[in-house]
Amino acid sequence: MRPDNSKEEITVLAIESSCDETAAAVVVNGRDVRSNIIASQIDIHKLYGGVVPEIASRKHIEKINQVIAEALSAADKTFADMDAICVTYGPGLVGALLVGVGAAKAISYAAGKPLVGVHHIEGHISANYIANPELQPPFLCLVASGGHSHLVIVRDYGQYEVLGRTRDDAAGEAFDKVARAIGLGYPGGPKIDRLAKEGNPEAIEFPRAAIEGAPYDFSFSGVKSAVLNYINGCRMKQEAYSEADIAASFQKAVVEVLVDHTMLAAEDYHIQKIAIAGGVACNSGLREGMRAACEARGYDFYLPTPELCTDNAAMIGAAGYYDYRNGIRHGLDLNAVPGLKLGE
Repeated sequence: MRPDNSKEEITVLAIESSCDETAAAVVVNGRDVRSNIIASQIDIHKLYGGVVPEIASRKHIEKINQVIAEALSAADKTFADMDAICVTYGPGLVGALLVGVGAAKAISYAAGKPLVGVHHIEGHISANYIANPELQPPFLCLVASGGHSHLVIVRDYGQYEVLGRTRDDAAGEAFDKVARAIGLGYPGGPKIDRLAKEGNPEAIEFPRAAIEGAPYDFSFSGVKSAVLNYINGCRMKQEAYSEADIAASFQKAVVEVLVDHTMLAAEDYHIQKIAIAGGVACNSGLREGMRAACEARGYDFYLPTPELCTDNAAMIGAAGYYDYRNGIRHGLDLNAVPGLKLGE
């Protein structure tokens, strides 16, 4: 059922804590963001070369109340003004998720407000509704992040058909591992993107994986291994190599696979509207490659602003609004589900 946005204002408090950002937002009618507060842990986790789950959980506990209070203050709202409390309950790191879910359940109980559990990937997809107010389902969305690579048909609000998933490393995970191998550190995606601008994307031919019988699925472990083997081979032979050329060639290989799979699905399913989402949607190569491919085929292209690509609570508020309008409610027995599949 398509919600009627002409009705009364629906205001939700949204909470996101699936990985290493503690976030809260106030969102009205799914697209009007009144506040979007994010406490990032990047500076802590870069010391370890990646996210340490136990540290992430402890930092969420330290920050969650402060972030929620700041989101309400910035929106000039109170708990009494909320129509629902929306929270990410999966997928993600179980300890991190539990902090957000626990906070949301406590607020729901104390304030007497409905509780709506939101799928994290649904949140990433819904970031496009905030950045593109004119966008309506159906459309095809590529979700590419540190933990996920999904190709999804958005049939309607809250109705998804997953065409393809990663079989191993997600795109963002591959970026992080290659960045570590080059010596760029964490987080790898933005650093690879910057370095790639200085290199030659045609310098090295890295493989593009295709999975027989599953044309929309992704696999990035092969290209990651190829980069590591190339670097190790150069070191063993004491040959110089260009880190910028490696970054540019690797990025080109990943982007081509993401774009090609998306265009194939759009053609096969006769979809004219294409969107991207997730942290890798910040990548300039992907944004430019997808835009060019859509323009060449006459497709409409949608993408979130960079701040809405990475984990944030505004996107959870957008998804939660439509879930709320579709009648979804959760009880105080809501639990974190780290391996939650889209559509469950």
